[in-house]
Amino acid sequence: MDPSKSLTDLAARPTYSDDQVIKYLDSINIAILRSSIRSKQHNLTFLELLQQRQLSTYPFENLSLHYSTTYTVSLDVNVLYDKYVNKGRGGYCMENNTFFGTVLRSLGFEVTSVGARVCGGVDGGNAESYGSWGHMVNIVTVVGKKYMVDVGFGTNGATAPVLLQDNNIQTRLGQGEMRVAYSKIAQHTDPDQRLWVYQIRHTPNGDWEPMYCFTETEFLPQDYEMMNFWTSQSRRSLFTYTIMIAKMVMEEGRLVGTLTMRDAVAKRRVGNEVLETKTCGSEKERLEVLREWFGIRLTEEEEKGIRGTVAELKG
Repeated sequence: MDPSKSLTDLAARPTYSDDQVIKYLDSINIAILRSSIRSKQHNLTFLELLQQRQLSTYPFENLSLHYSTTYTVSLDVNVLYDKYVNKGRGGYCMENNTFFGTVLRSLGFEVTSVGARVCGGVDGGNAESYGSWGHMVNIVTVVGKKYMVDVGFGTNGATAPVLLQDNNIQTRLGQGEMRVAYSKIAQHTDPDQRLWVYQIRHTPNGDWEPMYCFTETEFLPQDYEMMNFWTSQSRRSLFTYTIMIAKMVMEEGRLVGTLTMRDAVAKRRVGNEVLETKTCGSEKERLEVLREWFGIRLTEEEEKGIRGTVAELKG
């Protein structure tokens, strides 16, 4: 066996066929010539368009852990393709970023997948503390510059590729802004260690809030399998007892707001303003919101899967 060939095979990542890519692009309303699918000339503008169309078409959601017959999450790229493109569903961070990273590789982008630690302050905890490697982001290199691309962090996520440059401020949603800072975190015992910290603020004069930190060290598919198992199966994981959905809203070619649901409460926002709140009193009402707000239609078997679980609405 040729040693160099075996190493190349080990580094290979799956990609989608041209037909699959075209069907996906059609689902997010982007037309492209078949001959240019695997072009190495795709630019930052195209990458941003892809990211924003992905965010406004396929939601962040964890319904597979509640409305299901198996209560499991697969990171197999073909299972994900079927779930998103054929069934019109979404997924949580590792699903979204595995799927989107595979799309980007299939289009010829240079993609490296890395791990991230979510800040405790995101869900009301200690803003100086970070959790385990529980999140995934992609780093995409365009014309020699690296960008963090994340389509799996819900309403606080990046809405465009974020340049890996210390404290470079970019616009986000409405008046919001985002950046990454190259800094240490309080839990490190090595004072010289640094990570990229993704931060947001809701107004130009607001305080910066850390969302997660991430490394540039590549994570392997088997790393995500371990992360995915804990996130989807541990009773300590928020995803196993809380229903969460978030989808960006696009109008006239730009992202303007969000649709969210957490357990029984759904909200429509434009910028930071809440325009509508709906509290579901029963599973019937929640399923209606899934269909009417998010375009998610579950099978009868999936709908039955939530019965008797902690997340079921008993009304």
